[in-house]
Amino acid sequence: MNVAILCGGMGTRLREETAIRPKPMVTVGAHPILWHIMKTYSHFGFDDFVLALGYKGEMIKQYFINYRSIDADFKICLGDGKIQPLRPCALDWKVTLVDTGVASLTGGRLHRLEPYLKDETFFMTYGDGVSNIDIRKLLAFHRSHGKLATVAVVHPVARFGEIQLKGSEVVSFKEKPQTSLGWINGGFFVFEPEVFKYLHGDQTILEQDPLENLVRDGQLMAYGHEGFWYCLDTLRDLEVLEKLWESGTAPWKIWET
Repeated sequence: MNVAILCGGMGTRLREETAIRPKPMVTVGAHPILWHIMKTYSHFGFDDFVLALGYKGEMIKQYFINYRSIDADFKICLGDGKIQPLRPCALDWKVTLVDTGVASLTGGRLHRLEPYLKDETFFMTYGDGVSNIDIRKLLAFHRSHGKLATVAVVHPVARFGEIQLKGSEVVSFKEKPQTSLGWINGGFFVFEPEVFKYLHGDQTILEQDPLENLVRDGQLMAYGHEGFWYCLDTLRDLEVLEKLWESGTAPWKIWET
């Protein structure tokens, strides 16, 4: 199965970082957040990726072109340029990189990926959200209902810190926790290829007419994920993710190495 990842947005709310790089290349720890997302899918055995590029997409291309030499150990003879691998690259991902235009919107980017996706069920997500979601359970749920689309829904992260009181005494203080109320789009989708009938042109916004029309037709189901989810949207979000990663207990790190 293919994993489509939308990587082309301009990330305007994170201008401190995205002025010089596309948002999926903003690093958490030593790796771009895109790498963290791909590691999640790879952990469950899905490592055939199709990336929809746009804003500063050449940086994502260069990252993967150079990944093997960056990740592996090797010996190089400067005289003839021969390279002797000493330690192979740890990843065996297949990555298709597709320029979907700087101005395309989410549905338009996905629409442009149609020729590169096999005529079968596929995953789709955005290039800025991490989670400890069980991808195989998400897929099993999708296959159980027989509809065209599944979206993982999650509890949102509070905009402000949450304080619990006992009288006037503070008994709990949590900095921007996930709330226990309501559900929002968590950005992890499973689609059947027939979903492309709902997409029309570069200016299609996936989260508007396509998903609304899937709802109208009774073709969209929700998989409730109660675990960790966090979206990189602002500099403050980056700071939260960095602290979690540096602590060694990042909830989305479900892989061993």
